[in-house]
Amino acid sequence: MLSFSPRTVTKDLLKALPDRSREVLIFRYGLDKDGVRRTLESIGSDYEITRERVRQIENHALALLRDSDVYAANGEVLADLEKVVRSLGGLVSEDDLLEELPKVKADKNHVHFLLTVGHPFIDERETTEFARRWHVDPQLAGKVHEALSILHESIDPDHLVPEEEFLQKFGTCLQKSGIKEREPSILKRWLNVAKRIGRNPLGEWGRSTSPNVRVKSMRDLAYLTLKRHGSPMHFTEVAKSIEQLFGRKAHPATCHNELIKDNRFVLVGRGLYALKEWGYEPGVVRDVIADVLRKDGALSRDEIVERVKRERYVKDATISVNLQDSMFRRLPDGKYELA
Repeated sequence: MLSFSPRTVTKDLLKALPDRSREVLIFRYGLDKDGVRRTLESIGSDYEITRERVRQIENHALALLRDSDVYAANGEVLADLEKVVRSLGGLVSEDDLLEELPKVKADKNHVHFLLTVGHPFIDERETTEFARRWHVDPQLAGKVHEALSILHESIDPDHLVPEEEFLQKFGTCLQKSGIKEREPSILKRWLNVAKRIGRNPLGEWGRSTSPNVRVKSMRDLAYLTLKRHGSPMHFTEVAKSIEQLFGRKAHPATCHNELIKDNRFVLVGRGLYALKEWGYEPGVVRDVIADVLRKDGALSRDEIVERVKRERYVKDATISVNLQDSMFRRLPDGKYELA
């Protein structure tokens, strides 16, 4: 993507500095072969000076570079870098930028250094709302930040939205902030700037605080598996699907235990689980019968069987056996009611 070698340009720029200033920048930005960025304290201990003095040397060295003839001589290079940043959306998270720009990983620190030195590039620190990011247009960046905040507020806490629909929703928020339609690839990069919005492994978007987005446990993986399947599944099928979808080893017995403990799931048959959000209520067959009678009043055996089987995958005989429980009373007309 870049038309130049970041390492070569960095080497050229550093020639304009006195020895100690050059060494401080090399250590601070990991520009040597080790590629390790060192702290102010670590560098200060080498020179027996305070961390604040190291910071002063760093800032002075950067200012010298920006005013140097060698910086001016590399104006076309920095203009090319600015053009590339604009092509990526003009506002990009630091992680995305350092992932996309360098041709080789070893050049990441050199790209970061050039962004820091270059006049057009503005570094925005990480906040509770946004990741660390770079931009070349303050006005555009402000509008994107506003649109991302609007988008976050419009999402229900645990709601998941398919990617295509979510991008359309984000596009509407951007229009409200005064930004015209952009390519999906740019919209995704802008979404990566927001820390409060995230994408789960199945490509669905929502608030990053939701367990449906920030997937960590076996229960979360099981939830996404069932949600994608769309109908009740046996716990052995859930375990097998977790391995297929997410590449995570899932032992059936462990999966079964996790499903039992989480109130997002409802046991609806022998080993069969459904999601509570689909309208299934927790409880054994007897509890389901009681709930049906509580809602609909006295019913015949056939009516009870029909309604219970909407909620549970059980045999008619199992429902009949449960009707013999002392919770229920058979009326003279053959119907049943709560005792």
